Amino acid sequence: MTAITAASRLARLRNLAVTGLVTTGVAAAALTLTPAAHAAEAPKAAPAIASKAAGSAGAKGTANNLDGWIKQSLAIMKAKGIPGTYEGLHRNIMRESSGNPNAQNNYDVNAKNGVPSKGLLQVIDPTFKAFHVAGTANSSTDPVANITAAANYAAHRYGSIDNVNSAY
Repeated sequence: MTAITAASRLARLRNLAVTGLVTTGVAAAALTLTPAAHAAEAPKAAPAIASKAAGSAGAKGTANNLDGWIKQSLAIMKAKGIPGTYEGLHRNIMRESSGNPNAQNNYDVNAKNGVPSKGLLQVIDPTFKAFHVAGTANSSTDPVANITAAANYAAHRYGSIDNVNSAY
């Protein structure tokens, strides 16, 4: 093999490796709920919404706040056989949206493609539709529906939301 052929083969191999990484990255980005490197954008009205929500009662006797939404989701998840714990949900919610049900990421690849990540667990609409759980609202920004759909997605992809420790 000549030096030119070896250099040419090496260049082709590098090109194929980069192409494979790019293809893998695009596929991963399409499946992800949101990259961890980008924080979800918090609307300016979030504090007012949070304080109103904390004072009112939610459906099924739970508070209309983060604790109540997680508990409602856990009850639905248990009934539907979707694994997950309070701790796993809470940890991922705090990382993804800081507990803001109206959070929306307008900066990642999903947003640039017209499908921003939304809600407590930063779900894109196609993922929400694919993993929506019957008995919850048909809205990706509804806190209980968002949590439950994201946990359903994580169960199918990772075994449980508890196994998710970064952007998924």
